[in-house]
Amino acid sequence: MASAPRLFLPNKIGRLLLLSLEEIVGHNGLNAVLNVAGVEQHIASLPPNTLDRQFAFDDLGRIHQALDRLYGVRAGRGLALRTGRAAFPHALREFGPMIGLTELPFRLLPLHMKLKAGLEGAAGILNRLTDQTVHLEESPDAYQLHLDVCPLCWERRLDQPGCYLAVGFLQEGLAWMSGGKNFLVEETECIARNDRACVLRIVRQPLE
Repeated sequence: MASAPRLFLPNKIGRLLLLSLEEIVGHNGLNAVLNVAGVEQHIASLPPNTLDRQFAFDDLGRIHQALDRLYGVRAGRGLALRTGRAAFPHALREFGPMIGLTELPFRLLPLHMKLKAGLEGAAGILNRLTDQTVHLEESPDAYQLHLDVCPLCWERRLDQPGCYLAVGFLQEGLAWMSGGKNFLVEETECIARNDRACVLRIVRQPLE
């Protein structure tokens, strides 16, 4: 039986995620995580700042898992959340102009339109530039971002949803779009738990 083809993210996304992780755990901490993950090739040099799809899903899955192994499950989840939050400003700078997030017309939209446009834009970027398959669904009280292929839990097996980096990224992005409001973001389904997709649920109304 043939093995499944490897899937990839652009180098640019891999680079900004590793830089964000370094902001949270420090240079030595990053090297320790990469060693535990078995992706030592990224210690000598970060991925180049290009859109070439060369940063493997399985590398990112191992890095996410290494946080739990190195720091413990509870602390690892917290570090993944913080890394996701730290990644948003980098992603906004690199990709925001592609989908108009930094333009005045976007800033003037009503909040509900801004949130939908931002989430649809993020899904579009991932579909266009990565090997992920992402789509947005809506219900009266929430948005559901579906990742039908997810690098964060790639080849992992978990008892509960574990894509905390994505949760943190969305939390920070929603806060930025809303002028500092906090939103409930939770992963309700996870491929690593044998669910059909990783599903991130965002309640429409802010917590405050």
